[in-house]
Amino acid sequence: MAEPIPSTVTIATAGIGLAALFPGVDGNALIGAFAGAALLVVSSKDLNLVKRLAYLVISMIAGYQGAQDIVNWTPIRSTGVAAFFGAACAIVIALQLIERLKSFDLLSLIGKKGG
Repeated sequence: MAEPIPSTVTIATAGIGLAALFPGVDGNALIGAFAGAALLVVSSKDLNLVKRLAYLVISMIAGYQGAQDIVNWTPIRSTGVAAFFGAACAIVIALQLIERLKSFDLLSLIGKKGG
């Protein structure tokens, strides 16, 4: 049985292209976010299909939303490139923060400040 990923990618790519035609949508950032999210999903071979799709959607939204901030804070001037890097790094950074928060000990921080 053929894996459903190639047809899903084709449909998603067509949808991204159509969405970029609407007024108010930054087409460069949308396509860059999709490319970064797709790179993340393709490189994550140990995940099942549901997690891959969730990572694709989450990182694409994060990349698109963060593109303008990345352009403002870095020397990158293209929203497409900024969205690509934002989408490719969003899940990795978020998962690292979650792991660090799990092991963070707030009581020891309060004890050091008080004593």
